[in-house]
Amino acid sequence: MMKQLAEPLKDARQLNGLALAYMGDAVYEVYIRKFLLESGRLKPNDLHRASTKFVSAKAQAAQLHRLRENNFLTEEEITVAKRGRNAKSGHIPKNTDVQTYNHSTAFEAVIGFLFLTGQLERMEAIIYDILENGGTSG
Repeated sequence: MMKQLAEPLKDARQLNGLALAYMGDAVYEVYIRKFLLESGRLKPNDLHRASTKFVSAKAQAAQLHRLRENNFLTEEEITVAKRGRNAKSGHIPKNTDVQTYNHSTAFEAVIGFLFLTGQLERMEAIIYDILENGGTSG
């Protein structure tokens, strides 16, 4: 029988940084898209342009830095971010430098970790903090 989507994944803490980032990328994108639709934007081009303020590698890396500087992340989240940042994807980013790409992967790993461990309130607190701060131009 299929489990509920938001139910914690039993071995989530054992997943590597790239697996966590894979999940975090998808979850974060869904939250951003929902936020943009709720804001009244309906034209696809407007939606895409607005979403890059939040979901580009540059924007995600900047948010990770801001969250860390403001001591918003827990020690466990910082540890997960380091796992994500240090993971070797074998992928060469097209539109950004490697360091920015690694920090955006770290950000996505934190979101994925929180989602997969069932810490949805904490994950949403981070996402809503980002939404309230308007994202970053990317």
